[in-house]
Amino acid sequence: MSDLLYLKVFNQGEEGTSWYIIQKGHSYMCDLLYLKVFNQGEEGTSWYIIQKGSVNVVIYGKGVVCTLHEGDDFGKLALVNDAPRAASIVLREDNCHFLRVDKEDFNRILRDVEANTVRLKEHDVDVLVLQKSLRSSGHANVPAHFKYTVMSGTAEKILEHLLETMRLDVHYTDPDPALEDFVLMHGIFMPISQLCPALIAHYHAQSSQGSEQERLDYAVGSKRRVLSLALRWTNMLAHNLLEEDTALSFLEELFGFVANDARVLRPLKDLHTDLEKIVKSYTDDARSAQKKHKVLLRQFSSGEERLSKRQPIRCFDDILLKVYCRDHTYTTIRVPVLASGREVTVAVADKLGSTEDLILISLSSAGEKQILKPSEVSVFQALGVNGRLFVCPRDQLDALAPLPEQEGPSSGSMSSFELMSSKDLAFQMTLYDWELFSCVHEHEFVYHTFGRQAYRRSTANLDLFLRRFNQLQFWVVTEVCLCSQLSKRVQLLKKFIKIAAHCREFRNLNSFFAIIMGMSNPAVSRLTQTWEKLPSKFKKFYAEFESLLDPSRNHRSYRLTVAKMEPPIIPFTPLLLKDMTFTHEGNKTFIDNMVNFEKMRLIANTIRTVRHCRSQPFNPEASPASKNPQEVRNYVRQITVIDNQRTLSQLSLRLEPRKA
Repeated sequence: MSDLLYLKVFNQGEEGTSWYIIQKGHSYMCDLLYLKVFNQGEEGTSWYIIQKGSVNVVIYGKGVVCTLHEGDDFGKLALVNDAPRAASIVLREDNCHFLRVDKEDFNRILRDVEANTVRLKEHDVDVLVLQKSLRSSGHANVPAHFKYTVMSGTAEKILEHLLETMRLDVHYTDPDPALEDFVLMHGIFMPISQLCPALIAHYHAQSSQGSEQERLDYAVGSKRRVLSLALRWTNMLAHNLLEEDTALSFLEELFGFVANDARVLRPLKDLHTDLEKIVKSYTDDARSAQKKHKVLLRQFSSGEERLSKRQPIRCFDDILLKVYCRDHTYTTIRVPVLASGREVTVAVADKLGSTEDLILISLSSAGEKQILKPSEVSVFQALGVNGRLFVCPRDQLDALAPLPEQEGPSSGSMSSFELMSSKDLAFQMTLYDWELFSCVHEHEFVYHTFGRQAYRRSTANLDLFLRRFNQLQFWVVTEVCLCSQLSKRVQLLKKFIKIAAHCREFRNLNSFFAIIMGMSNPAVSRLTQTWEKLPSKFKKFYAEFESLLDPSRNHRSYRLTVAKMEPPIIPFTPLLLKDMTFTHEGNKTFIDNMVNFEKMRLIANTIRTVRHCRSQPFNPEASPASKNPQEVRNYVRQITVIDNQRTLSQLSLRLEPRKA
């Protein structure tokens, strides 16, 4: 028409009621003769909006997951992720009309006006939410690009989406943050008992549409993606596979399928070889041999085991526990690492021949009692530095008193270590800390954050490492408070500052901060006469070290210091756990019955810091020249401390009484 009344779509100043796309001949009509708009697994080339009619969304193995009507759209998921079609679109009625937007125009719309999120529905319920984010290319000359990342979704849909969008040209040992997030965190929302059957189902996925070659390509792609994810998963689990019977059974079952398929499907042969190596290394004979090697501890917090090279504590290991009675006699029992409070009390009762109803208590050196629940697992992990396990009838609880040995030393050990080189002491501390740190599996950080009791998991290695941090703090306070001579106390402060400086030199930030926090303990910091005698040079060093503990701006000083270091690094672990706890408590794990995957990503990013710190090995051969390395080694592994703050404060007051 030439009438000017029809030349405008809308006028400036009018209320906005619609969004318009300029199309050039892209109106699209379809009737039942063609049945499908596109098939699952095909390349995505267009986005569709239904102008008239309705369609079914069909997924292989699930059937019709939802129905779309006029005004609904489909097909954008494959475009935003540059991935194959995630479903087939089947017509429900004749004479359907669609608005088709081709990929080039769709990308332009995304850049200009598209919202930041994309929601995928099945049966009118959200099952996946993606958000647009800017991803760096990693190369200076290659511009960053937009990518859609998973924000939330059902566990099954997240797995399905990650498999569909997995790049087959990326080796399973190469970094892939999205897959690593899933592999590391899946235990929180998709346990192994659920994950393994889902992977088997995806491995056998078949396409019912397309040519014979297209169906074959789809099947091969599905198998390769499952294999790649399974290999990435086993790499992360490493020897912890031995703790997961379901995982081992799954790998053996998968290997059987792959062995048959690899004979006729050449693209599977390389992955088949890699899987074969893993399965063979964990055969029944190897598993039995591994389980015969038990980690036996006389006492979780003390004993001669600290003199030998630390080995990881596994879930299938047994431990020896000393459990005390009210009269301070004890019995030694052997129980699994994951033994519950009930199992421990039953074992003690059997050993004592007691028929009384016993309760299990963790008793600190200060006399604080914690009754351990019968259902609580790995009960020995509840012990403090000088804590002990007790059993007694409930009516005798008030009569329990700490053992004399829990009080700690009555004299300092300065005479033992004052002639030892500060650098030697720092190195041997770092060597021992590295052994402890290396034993901690990444999963222990996850379950420490979310609660090991809820998932029935042990975090014994992480607890040992954290207990060492507390022990070193109390070591500093104990030695200072047991030193009666003012001049000797000044020498002690100088010694600790030197040791802390060398710990930082060795990139052992865990022991570095433990020593500085020990010097900041009120029982030490109040000794004004001692601090006044400290040379100004050492006061300056201490002030500099203490500034790294400044919590302002989210511990910016510490984080900048770590960022400048190259691995191997022993990080300030309590701060890492604080970061993860803050993320966990500040964000829901599930939102609208979907997994909050953004929360999983944030926690996984923190754990990747641990991975970076351990990405290079610590070289024990780099030990400084020392006259007595074995003596120094034995000393740092057999430190005894007072962990009762009240006792330490009383000792401090005897050294320098309060002024009237």
